[in-house]
Amino acid sequence: MADTTNTEIKERSQRKERVGEVISNKMAKTIIVRVERRFPHPRFKKVVTGYKKFYAHDEKSEAKVGDLVRIEETRPLSKTKSWRLVEVVERNTDAAPVAA
Repeated sequence: MADTTNTEIKERSQRKERVGEVISNKMAKTIIVRVERRFPHPRFKKVVTGYKKFYAHDEKSEAKVGDLVRIEETRPLSKTKSWRLVEVVERNTDAAPVAA
């Protein structure tokens, strides 16, 4: 018989989190985040920078191009989108060019 006195709550495993820069917000409720990864080259040992794009869900459309954001892995929301926006870490301070 199963031991019911030990009511241990199983914790869900930690979800992956990444921090990156928003490079596009032209879709509805979706942003594209470029995440930077630095690693030594396997053969030459020089530190190289690799980039990867992640499609993330932005429910309130609060992230703008150039913002530094934190995204978290989640269930697949569409064919390409399986990350969601957690927070905007740093706002883009560059002024947008004014069309005259």
